[in-house]
Amino acid sequence: MVGSAIDWRCYNSARRNHFSFTFMTTWPTKKLGEIIEISYGKGLPKDSRIDSGKYFAYGSNGPVYSTDKSLTNGETIVIGRKGTAGALYFISDPCWPIDTTFFAKPKSDVSLKFVYYLLQTKKLPSRAIVTGVPGINRTTLSNIHVHLPPLQIQKQIVERLDKIVEAQKLNDGLIQKTDELFQSLLHKELNPAGKNWEVKKLDEIAKIIMGQSPPSTSYNESGNGLPFFQGKADFGDLYPNTVKYCSAPSRIAEPEDILISVRAPVGDINLTKDKSCIGRGLAAIRGNNKIVEQMLLYFLFKKNEKNWQRQSTGSTFAAITKDKLTDYKIPMPPLDIQKQIVAKLSAVQDCKTKLLAQRAKLKELFDSVLNKSMTQPSRKATAGKENE
Repeated sequence: MVGSAIDWRCYNSARRNHFSFTFMTTWPTKKLGEIIEISYGKGLPKDSRIDSGKYFAYGSNGPVYSTDKSLTNGETIVIGRKGTAGALYFISDPCWPIDTTFFAKPKSDVSLKFVYYLLQTKKLPSRAIVTGVPGINRTTLSNIHVHLPPLQIQKQIVERLDKIVEAQKLNDGLIQKTDELFQSLLHKELNPAGKNWEVKKLDEIAKIIMGQSPPSTSYNESGNGLPFFQGKADFGDLYPNTVKYCSAPSRIAEPEDILISVRAPVGDINLTKDKSCIGRGLAAIRGNNKIVEQMLLYFLFKKNEKNWQRQSTGSTFAAITKDKLTDYKIPMPPLDIQKQIVAKLSAVQDCKTKLLAQRAKLKELFDSVLNKSMTQPSRKATAGKENE
């Protein structure tokens, strides 16, 4: 099984050392245009876009083409100019920034990777002009004021942030592998072919509760009443995210009920964590625990999550009716086999839950180190512990 262990030495080292620099002087203030050269990207001719080129062409949303041509010779920062204005990409290899971007190289004795991290604190998307297609202009970028520490301090900051990014990439890779393992097990364990499983209609083994919109006057964000979920927009990875509450619920889902999106987009699945109010974009499914394991039902619905579009009706907006849910055919292994299947799939799911928690911790650490590292010191200070 995929493990969730990460080499946390980089995490702990960054946590101990991220603000342990000794500042002898305040950092000078510079305009961004004084330390980097900001150039316009160029359109890539169609005949230069090939399937297996040596380089990538970058737009404001990231890589868009493969090509054998490049505009840059080495490290560069690609900055979204139009569309996803202010998006940032640090590229180590030669590349071709297209005409929806700027690209930057250093003018002076400065770490370009440091500038890349520094720009993440400058909220570039908020500086875009939003009339029509969002865009940011070169003058706006060039005039941004930045505090520039000595090159040695820049390199120390980059080293610490790079260690956290390395841990984030490792963790994300483990999440991807866990997802792949889960999907493989899901289709293997729940494939009824050759297993002589009994087939039941959903209403024979579960209660179906169709959501209903409560009075809009009962909606609130102050925690009055039950958590209120209206559709897929509220869904998280496993449980929905609570933003709204309802003081006069009309349809209620109990903890661990399966939630299925029954209005476009249809078929997405979550579980309820707490007693909740559900609106008309959702239905709740509660299995009869004498017949079926609730988590087996959840996994069965998860396996067929992408197939519900074909089951939906409606000429304008796709929807799943109660009749469709009622008649939905469920392959039913014996109860002891159900428990075995649930144990296998739950183990992988629990692994992913831990990895997602690690992802959140790493993001919190990165944001903290980034913001503190880029803070202009006001006096000679040593903050935090000395390097260990």
